[in-house]
Amino acid sequence: MAKKGNRQLIGLICSVCKNRNYTSSKNVINIKDKITLQKFCTHCKKYNQHTEISKLH
Repeated sequence: MAKKGNRQLIGLICSVCKNRNYTSSKNVINIKDKITLQKFCTHCKKYNQHTEISKLH
């Protein structure tokens, strides 16, 4: 069975309006940098870059 301690929850905020829209998880062993994803912002009503802000528990 696989280990269960490698993934952590993170929050994603819009780079334009700074609203937190999404939560995701990332593997902290393989990915050391902050994640940047192209997502749809419901406040801006368009696709923008969303960046990782913190680890959620």
